[in-house]
Amino acid sequence: MNEVMRNNIFDNIETITTRWVEKMKTNSDERFLDLMPAPVVATMSREFTELMTSNLSDKEQVDKERLDEFTKKIIHFGWSIKFINRAIDTFSSIVYELFFENEILTDKNLRKGVNTIASWINPLRESIIEEYAVKWERTDSLQKIALQELSASLIPVFEKISVMPLVGTIDTERAKLIMENLLEGVVKQRAEVVLLDITGVPVVDTMVAHHIIQAADAVRLVGAKCMLVGIRPEIAQTIVTLGINLTDFSTTSTLRRGMQEALQMTGRTIVEEE
Repeated sequence: MNEVMRNNIFDNIETITTRWVEKMKTNSDERFLDLMPAPVVATMSREFTELMTSNLSDKEQVDKERLDEFTKKIIHFGWSIKFINRAIDTFSSIVYELFFENEILTDKNLRKGVNTIASWINPLRESIIEEYAVKWERTDSLQKIALQELSASLIPVFEKISVMPLVGTIDTERAKLIMENLLEGVVKQRAEVVLLDITGVPVVDTMVAHHIIQAADAVRLVGAKCMLVGIRPEIAQTIVTLGINLTDFSTTSTLRRGMQEALQMTGRTIVEEE
């Protein structure tokens, strides 16, 4: 980059940072900065400015270590690709304004100045978005794995009685995982009664019901009984409206009632003592 431009940016780095924060708070539809505490905003804006000027050194290459740390933070704070693009555009427009104010850019050298700034900003934009995409994909993959492990586990609560609490939307991929964990758990735990708790499932449509029925049939094939618990009134109404047949296995409105019935099925009962 032109030496005069580079020096002007470094000499006015605080002004650029302050203007960037003000413009982002004023113009942004996504209120990331408004939702962040003031000290965090100050830190993030300073690090963003440092990243945006990291390729103004003699080597003119993006600081990989700084890029890595910054992308980790913006993913943690939930910055979107749209927000990042807007942040970069806002930063470059502030630099343009500063150059005009200091008469570094004029009508005579405008085209050359625009090309110089573009050759500085564009590699930064590509590097930031590429690094963001890689880290987001990795983060998203780890979150999915963690969610699958947590939300499809068979828990032994009493001898011969196990519970599988289901949380969130059930799609085909997750239904396959539920089936595998269910059958493996029934055999391993020697369960005679399995309670499928759908309290945390927001919607039960035809596809979800089909997966549940398949799971119940599979449990019966390995010698255990399946009970569906946690049926809320709106879920019951949906099941009836869709004409879904759940008569082949027991259902209850709450896990507590389901547990009482499961104990009876295994020859036990709850007795209150004085």
